[in-house]
Amino acid sequence: MALVDLLEAKKETICKKWFETVISDYAPDAAAFFQNTANEFANPVGATARKSLDALFDALLSGRDDAAVAGIIDPMIRIRAVQAFSPSRATGFVFSLKPIVREVVKKHRARESAGELIRFEARIDRMALVGFDVFMQCREKIYELKTNEERSKTYKAFARAGLIKDVNPEEPNLKFI
Repeated sequence: MALVDLLEAKKETICKKWFETVISDYAPDAAAFFQNTANEFANPVGATARKSLDALFDALLSGRDDAAVAGIIDPMIRIRAVQAFSPSRATGFVFSLKPIVREVVKKHRARESAGELIRFEARIDRMALVGFDVFMQCREKIYELKTNEERSKTYKAFARAGLIKDVNPEEPNLKFI
């Protein structure tokens, strides 16, 4: 049996353990809520994590390209970027899959799967790098929004103080001081 077939057969167990590892990043009461609340509207973080992890595992099994992985990992990373996780903590959940997979392989196979396991773990590493790229894009967007908000506040404060004069773009200003 090929490694991918073994992992496909154990997908439910693997994804459950992976989900438990991911939610352990949160405070114990939040993790319990994410674990026990199935309603996706009452628990969007937990529901997003479950869906994303299942889809990410499928992407690893099928060897999807980076663009497809970026689309799958985006909702999970987006949540973690907004929650002010550090870059390593926001993307580190991808690496937590490795020991789970090793445990499954160890129970069911021995040395013949070593090469396949190394290649599978390389895909996990690649997924983490894609996740990091997505995280940085999210953080850049957050900083851009914060900058625009501050700029808008400053402009409005100057306008209220009468320190800003609207300029007619069609009328050239030929006065030099």
